[in-house]
Amino acid sequence: MKNYLLIPALALSLVACKEENKPTEAEVVETVTEMVTPENSAEGDYESFGKEIVADDAIAASSMAEHYKTMKVGDSVNSKLIAKVNEVCQSKGCWMKLDLGGEEQAMVKFKDYGFFMPKDIQGKEVIINGKAFVEEMSVEDQRHYAEDAGESEEAIAAITEPKRTYSFEADGVLLKK
Repeated sequence: MKNYLLIPALALSLVACKEENKPTEAEVVETVTEMVTPENSAEGDYESFGKEIVADDAIAASSMAEHYKTMKVGDSVNSKLIAKVNEVCQSKGCWMKLDLGGEEQAMVKFKDYGFFMPKDIQGKEVIINGKAFVEEMSVEDQRHYAEDAGESEEAIAAITEPKRTYSFEADGVLLKK
């Protein structure tokens, strides 16, 4: 039954994409072609958080970075990616920033604030599943995250303008052991 509902929904989304000059499903697949199979994809090699997901078919962070560049504020795409953790909320573990390569990062929050990550995972590999999107982050939110990350008062005060950010709402995370 779900498959019968998925086909019309996919067709409608493709029509909407074409109408707004957004990339089509085929263009998305073409852009995000580099699939990654984790070196040790045995089930016991990962600790699971949130919804149970599998390690297979995650795209490389660098491929997702290229896709983010084509997206506009408000665009979103369901995705699963593998990346290194650059930073984690030191207050609760309620967000993390992932390295997309170069200077790019993705800000990851967890669906419905339903789970948190350990605070000591900087530099570790994760696989995340959920929705990638682009948003404009307010000054207030940027300052809040800078405070959570332990930034200095001077660094926090220097945040004065909204910022276009690559974001991700994860419903499931695998943390490499």
